[in-house]
Amino acid sequence: MSSSAEEFAWSSIEEQSTKAPTPFDGRSGYDSRTGIYHSLVKLSGKNLIPTRPDLDTASLVLSHFPHAHQVTDKKPAFIDASTNQSISYGELRSSVYALASGLFRGFGVRKGDVVFVLSPNSILYPTICLAVISIGAILTTANPLNTESEIAKQVKDSGAKLAISVPEELEKLTPTGIPVILTTCSSNGQMVSVKEIIEGCSDNNPQELPKVNLAQSDTAAILYSSGTTGLSKGVVLTHANLISIMKLMMWSTEVSSSQDDVFLGFIPMFHIYGLMFFALGLLCMGVTSVIMQKFDFKTMLEAIQKHRVNNLPAVPPVILALVKYGSKAGFDLSSLRRVGSGAAPLSKELSDEFRKMFPWVELRQGYGLTESCGGGTFFASNEDAKARPGSCGRLLPTFCAKVVDVETGKPLAPRKEGELWLKSPTIMKAYLGNMEATAATLDSEGWLKTGDLAFVDEDGFVYVLERIKELIKHNGYQVAPAELESVLLSHPNIVDAAVIPVEDEETGQIPMAYIVRAAGSELTEDQVIQFVASQVAPYKKIRRVSFIDVIPRSAAGKILRKNLVSSTKHLLLSKL
Repeated sequence: MSSSAEEFAWSSIEEQSTKAPTPFDGRSGYDSRTGIYHSLVKLSGKNLIPTRPDLDTASLVLSHFPHAHQVTDKKPAFIDASTNQSISYGELRSSVYALASGLFRGFGVRKGDVVFVLSPNSILYPTICLAVISIGAILTTANPLNTESEIAKQVKDSGAKLAISVPEELEKLTPTGIPVILTTCSSNGQMVSVKEIIEGCSDNNPQELPKVNLAQSDTAAILYSSGTTGLSKGVVLTHANLISIMKLMMWSTEVSSSQDDVFLGFIPMFHIYGLMFFALGLLCMGVTSVIMQKFDFKTMLEAIQKHRVNNLPAVPPVILALVKYGSKAGFDLSSLRRVGSGAAPLSKELSDEFRKMFPWVELRQGYGLTESCGGGTFFASNEDAKARPGSCGRLLPTFCAKVVDVETGKPLAPRKEGELWLKSPTIMKAYLGNMEATAATLDSEGWLKTGDLAFVDEDGFVYVLERIKELIKHNGYQVAPAELESVLLSHPNIVDAAVIPVEDEETGQIPMAYIVRAAGSELTEDQVIQFVASQVAPYKKIRRVSFIDVIPRSAAGKILRKNLVSSTKHLLLSKL
């Protein structure tokens, strides 16, 4: 990140708390002189983002744990949904101290070393994350479903010196040649495990973390963007970035939850969404999280019923499943109080259907990117969320935004559609080793160009419409795949859908739909085309349909359109 962007990260916090506000419209937050939208909420008191230069993320998180030997010290921090095994806040603190000590003293992990973590969700995952970053090492995480070549690429790109892996994925790491610590004991017992390190160091009863000189400006994590439209890139996040998002999460959770709430975590912790929520953020609030190793719809419903789950951070495909099957599954979901949606757009139609089916549940959509530490917008009240389905809320405190005309680069007033730009202390430092991509995404003033088409309304609510690169250009018109997918999903015989562009000599591109039919359905291509045509403008009509068993999605629930585009090209070429 440029020096000016780093300066903003500090000055913006001061401006949010002590300086007179810049004059802007009190409803939308829009300043017509600069074209900037400002957050309508300012942090104050205990919610102010700390400016102490030597504060690190792990110290911030651990400082919010109950004191040792308090009653709340025994409260479960995490419960394993499949085994019912739990770890209390006190046990978690001790485990972090022990593992940090073992990595530092026993394995020589030092400040700046990159530790590669390859594991599905577990109640051990947060211990690993906190221990790694507490000693100044840099965390990089990966999806266990990644191939051997994808893992090798990330290990090399990140410069990882050590890997921590579940035994099942060990073979994928062997070709990289880096040392590996297993999460649990292997069957042959020849490799050391995280659990053994914790048990061994616990005998020495470490009472604090190893002494390491850390600064907020130091790198804490390198997380790889999902690469839904292109190659995955390493997003460099500093302790200042993580601390800022932790404080914003504490503020947002405080206004909508309580310490007695139970959260359910199936969002992958290797993804920014799950990492910020379950591995780090919710620990600052003292709540209990029930952790699922991987998503399974029935297991999710069982966990909600068994553990009386109140809060469910989710993604649109899960919300769609709840609408289509939740009330028919026979589970008691009455404990649910709030469902959050992120990682992909949630349509107005799906929001309306969910609220009809679960009228007692608050449904709130948020927006963020790996590059913004997962934060950006938030609904402070359920009333606002109900009144504005399709919106992802207002800007979080400390955030500013621009909506920029894609052609002219000029900032746009409310209700005008353009590329969303964000500025905040949470914004990434850079893309790792990729100056060209960094310069294309972060400008000299620290604005993050999100690549998302959006507008802000007259009350400051943000509407994210589509990835700009994914817009279909048909006869000079722009067609948003998400809009057509929303129409398709309203069909009773369509379980899932994705829309992609297909090159066309006469019109440039045409919309093509990939459809997952309901079991037993004999829905035809012509029926799909006519169904959509009756509800959209002529230039938006679906022109081609293909039926498949499953829509490819990232771990966070985003449609992997690039996979479908590639498959379609191969299919069309084979027919020539």
